[in-house]
Amino acid sequence: MARHLQDRTSMKYAGHRKERDIQPSAWRRILTSRSRLLILVIAVAGALLFIVSQTQTTVVGRCRADAGPGIDWSECHKRMLMLEGSNLEAGNLAGTDLSRTDLSRSNLTRADLRKAVLLRTSLAKANAQGANFDKVEGYRGEMQGLNGQGASFVNAELQRSNFAGAQLQNANFTKAELGRANFNEAALGPTAFVTANLSRANFGGAKIEGPLDFTNAFLFLTRIEGADLSQAIGLSQEQLDLSCGDDRTVLPQGLTRPLNWPCPSD
Repeated sequence: MARHLQDRTSMKYAGHRKERDIQPSAWRRILTSRSRLLILVIAVAGALLFIVSQTQTTVVGRCRADAGPGIDWSECHKRMLMLEGSNLEAGNLAGTDLSRTDLSRSNLTRADLRKAVLLRTSLAKANAQGANFDKVEGYRGEMQGLNGQGASFVNAELQRSNFAGAQLQNANFTKAELGRANFNEAALGPTAFVTANLSRANFGGAKIEGPLDFTNAFLFLTRIEGADLSQAIGLSQEQLDLSCGDDRTVLPQGLTRPLNWPCPSD
């Protein structure tokens, strides 16, 4: 009996020794796995930091490049610069901040300015034929004499912008914000203003050479005194009733001058 108890006790202690032997081995495996994971995380973080650093260096160098045809200034800050007469033909200026920058008389033919910031930017007498101004933020833009033939201004925010004397044949202003924009003596038509906000915009003296598409445009107090809208399409009586014309305004067939014309001076 005593021997049997001794054997059981020996087996019990042997089991405890085995457990004690196993536990350090298991911990070593866990620690080794964690170390490998930590090394991997550090390596990945280091690689990402290197990539970000290289990317930032590349962006800084790209944004500091001199103006020239095909330039890539996308997402760069180019505010309050004197760039008059620059050649930026087919340049990538998407998302670029050009606030208060002078780009007058510059060549922006086929340039990509999507989502660019053009707050009080001067494009006076610039050549922007076929340029893309979609979704630009261009409050009070100076566009006098701009050659924007075939340019796209879809969803652009151009409130109070001055397009006096601009060439805007075949331009597309669909869904553009053009409140109080000035089109005095601008060459228009065919030009699309589909669903555009033209409240208080001025078309007085505009040179309308082809049809203007006013489908679903908002014409609240839009100044169309003396404008020849005989070729206009998408123009409804309801829109005219909101607008401001006079006896010199030429309307499409089927529409009549509202009784509230002419409007008081703004």
